[in-house]
Amino acid sequence: MSRKKRKNVNKLLPALVVGLLALLVAMTAIYLIYIGKFPQKDLNKTPQTASTPSATATVSDTTGTVTENVPAEETHKAKQPAESTNPDELLVSWKNPASFISKAAMGDGSIKKTFKDGNIRYWRLVSNKVTSGYKPSYNLAFGSPEMYSELEGVTTFRGNNYRTAPSWGKADVKEKKLEIVWTHDIGAVSGVGSYWPGAGWTGQPLLAHWSPDVRKVMNINNDLKEKDLVEVIYPVFDGHVYFLDMETGKESRPRMNIGFSVKGTGMVDPRGYPLFYTGQGLNENDGRKGTFKYRIFDLIQQKEIFSLPGNDPVAFRQWGANDSSALLNRYTDTLINCGENGLIYKAKLNTKFNKEAGTISINPTVTKYRYKSSYSSDQGIENSPAVYRNLMYFADNGGTIQCLDINKLEPVWIYRSGDDTDSSITLEETDEGVFLYTANEIDKRGKSGAKANCNIRKINALTGELVWQKDYSCVYQNYINGGALATPVLGKNDISDIVIFNVALTGSTSNGTLVALDKKTGEEVWKRQLDAYSWSSPVDFLSEDGKTYMLFCDFKGYMHLIDPKTGEDLDKISVGGNVEASPSVYNNMAVVGTYAKKIYGVKIK
Repeated sequence: MSRKKRKNVNKLLPALVVGLLALLVAMTAIYLIYIGKFPQKDLNKTPQTASTPSATATVSDTTGTVTENVPAEETHKAKQPAESTNPDELLVSWKNPASFISKAAMGDGSIKKTFKDGNIRYWRLVSNKVTSGYKPSYNLAFGSPEMYSELEGVTTFRGNNYRTAPSWGKADVKEKKLEIVWTHDIGAVSGVGSYWPGAGWTGQPLLAHWSPDVRKVMNINNDLKEKDLVEVIYPVFDGHVYFLDMETGKESRPRMNIGFSVKGTGMVDPRGYPLFYTGQGLNENDGRKGTFKYRIFDLIQQKEIFSLPGNDPVAFRQWGANDSSALLNRYTDTLINCGENGLIYKAKLNTKFNKEAGTISINPTVTKYRYKSSYSSDQGIENSPAVYRNLMYFADNGGTIQCLDINKLEPVWIYRSGDDTDSSITLEETDEGVFLYTANEIDKRGKSGAKANCNIRKINALTGELVWQKDYSCVYQNYINGGALATPVLGKNDISDIVIFNVALTGSTSNGTLVALDKKTGEEVWKRQLDAYSWSSPVDFLSEDGKTYMLFCDFKGYMHLIDPKTGEDLDKISVGGNVEASPSVYNNMAVVGTYAKKIYGVKIK
């Protein structure tokens, strides 16, 4: 090597050393960042001084659960994608449960599924014709209960597809008192060998906070067109549907005359469309007889635009009443309704609503599901169905609880309840799974003067397996049944560990029991003996300070304000007569009809 070349290398040596050191520092920094020991600069972060508290945010997860006090700079980690509104993505695939034995096609177009303790035969009918190879033209599935309704208020019995929201909003509770602020007179009828005053079971009034553009196209009274109106819509025994301003109790528009009694709870379209749906409880009104119908009304003009016959020629039972409160799947424009004739109706409505023109129309295509259970030949569904995704849960007069894939119209599992079950099933999705809560009544097992158990159960909603059962002895009485006619309060928020059931006739033909059970174990948390039985479903509502309260009504005509953590009364008022109907709550207002032939507006103070 020449002397000149060695001299050039010596000149480059310091630069090489510096370069190597810089590379070493850079690689060390990258390693420290990777293991989290070196601070990264957030280009989107606003500098904060030590005296400035960290911002917080409220983040909803995909089930609608609210997480409080999440630092704003961490919300990108906690935030979940919005819940899908695509039924294709909401569908639940399922396998036959452990109790399943076989499935076979029968010669009459029915399919028979056999389980360890019984079997069910079922038919799917399109245009009233049995189809053995039913395939839906579109997928049908519901979302979470928080996503059920776009319209603020109580739009169906217990408010959503889980049947867990009999109230809307939050109440500003300070005095823990109830005050009647208005009443509205309603009538009574005689029919089917009895007298029917006021409002009956389940009779929950609908509360609709209409959007301004929809309110203006309806025939609401002119003085209320510009009001931020919450409208009470209430079909009752006297054959009328009443429309009232929830604030004042005054008529918001003319009442509609159906002509025959409604005992159950109607439905307002959860999309906020001006459509009203209702069944019919009786087909006799003061000696005048008619036909049973399930009706859909245009609320722009207050006229009937569609009906389903209660005495359906394809039904196995020819009693056409309809006390069940329907559900509407707003993603697919599909109505789901259960009849006392034993049929399930799945109707694609093909709704067309033009706000600008002030017109609405429907052109339904109806598919029907009918079945026979080996548990009992008795048909009829009086409770209101609950739905988890594409799995629908209901019980019938013969004591069959059924999980039905409402998309395929195929039963997933059946469970023997032991008696007529009119109390609506409630659903809960938890980290441990999806569960239903249900209770039966004392009807088919009853003999005059005898007693039988009301069976309260928690069941795995996906498998049909019993989780726990709690029994309460009840007196049998012809006509006024004992046991659970009321739908339970499924605890949420600060009472999320309990479920509250109202059981009638537990000691005599006049009293009852209100009981809170631990959701996990079924053990009693508290129990209250009632000197007056009740068929009315208790209603939970949340106060602005995060505490849950409950309303409970009884056959002596009292409305109780109760602390659901203890079962103790905070206040009690008279609402004139037996309360079979269930109240609805919107913020600080409760509304209910009673045997006193009045609708009551009650302020929660």
